Amino acid sequence: MTSRELVKAALAHQETDRVPYCILTCGETNDEIKRVKGVDDVEAWLDNDVAQVWPPWWAWKDLAADWQEFDTPVSPAKVKGTGSYPDFQKQVGVARAKDKYVLAMIYGSHFEKAYFSRGIENYLCDIARDYAFAKTLCTKIIDKNMVMLENILSNPDIDGVLLGSDWGSQCDLLMAPEIWQDMIRPGEQREYDLIHAYGKDVWVHSCGCITKLLPSLVEMGLDVLNPVQPECMDIAQLKRDYGSKLTFWGGLSTQRTLPYGTPDEVRAEARKVRDLLSKQGGHIFAPAQGIQGDVPLRNIEVVLDVARERRTRS
Repeated sequence: MTSRELVKAALAHQETDRVPYCILTCGETNDEIKRVKGVDDVEAWLDNDVAQVWPPWWAWKDLAADWQEFDTPVSPAKVKGTGSYPDFQKQVGVARAKDKYVLAMIYGSHFEKAYFSRGIENYLCDIARDYAFAKTLCTKIIDKNMVMLENILSNPDIDGVLLGSDWGSQCDLLMAPEIWQDMIRPGEQREYDLIHAYGKDVWVHSCGCITKLLPSLVEMGLDVLNPVQPECMDIAQLKRDYGSKLTFWGGLSTQRTLPYGTPDEVRAEARKVRDLLSKQGGHIFAPAQGIQGDVPLRNIEVVLDVARERRTRS
């Protein structure tokens, strides 16, 4: 099977001889891989089944000083664009030629975009003291997102879109569940529906413990959840409760095992996580987060070896 077929099978909850993988690495880790392994292209060295492509998106521009103060701002914010469509189309073309699953990466798409403008502490205060403003800001962000998503989704070679907003801490949600339902869910639903209308898969990145949101995310039509952190969520319970409804991308500890474990310990946990979450499909194998500079290169190589193994199916 091709990489794209492997990922599609995982999302369809079908078991395959090899579990598809998508391992992310951070800047200092990339520098170490290039230096030690003598490679120029870390992405090619990893050879992930999912190809990440980076579409044009928007960012805040020239925000007035009061946007970072506690007084609620009243003037509309300006936005600027980042990236280019020609570069995006080129990335998609390269990925499609290799028959990878093509995933458009959009981090900071909604809740994060709101608190990027205000600062996380200020925006959480906004939710508490000026909820109407906080909700209106989220709505305006989604309105802007919908226009740009439409442009991105018109490319027929994209397979899925990843939307990112961190809704959780290591302990629980960053807001009351009813606030998420009223302020966050409607906009997310608009985005999910648009992506599905183009025949693409919806991937969501949210760090932290968001177990309380999973029934709603399933109802909304989410296809893939990332990063699935074992430090704050019980991945075995997630698989039991939602394994037939969601595909999980991640699951291997980047806070404990990868930086501090021996190669044998990393191999054992990597296989355990892979075999648990991939039973009856529904898993993209990977560490929970992008691998940072505290992880020894030998442990990264072990993870990659496990990712490329043929799985023993019961």
